[in-house]
Amino acid sequence: MPSTRRQFLRSGWKLGGTLLAAAAAWTTYESLRPLGRANAGATINLGSPSNYNAGSATYISEGRLFVTNTGSRIFAVSQKCPHLGCRVPFCESSGRFECPCHGSKYDLGGEWIEGPAPRGMDRFLLTLDGATGTLVADTSTMLTGPPRGANQFLTPAKGPSCVPKA
Repeated sequence: MPSTRRQFLRSGWKLGGTLLAAAAAWTTYESLRPLGRANAGATINLGSPSNYNAGSATYISEGRLFVTNTGSRIFAVSQKCPHLGCRVPFCESSGRFECPCHGSKYDLGGEWIEGPAPRGMDRFLLTLDGATGTLVADTSTMLTGPPRGANQFLTPAKGPSCVPKA
């Protein structure tokens, strides 16, 4: 049976509508599915502890973490704010981590100082490899940040804050 122009156009519209619906469904799925943590489960060799000066925070992009040296301890601190998950940069002028989203502040040990965050910054398991003498961060093991009020590593701010008060 020969098809008419009307049947051809109707079939084309149905096919086009089906493809559009499939593309919309795929886009919705991709935008709403949770993303995995970067390097989740990876162990990252951070080098010698002597590479990290006291009072410093060094960003390690491979693990999305900061290696901090409080002078008495070294930590692998997650860059993610425990409040709403914003990326928290280290403010060189104040010597603290300061969340640009809602103003939470943390000391070098990741301990909460002020702001709406429920606790300090989470940390990754950090070990010293006895054979090589290097620090190794395990990004598959997230340690919950210290509770509010912990101030073992709190020191006065070095200078002005990078984030204005809300």
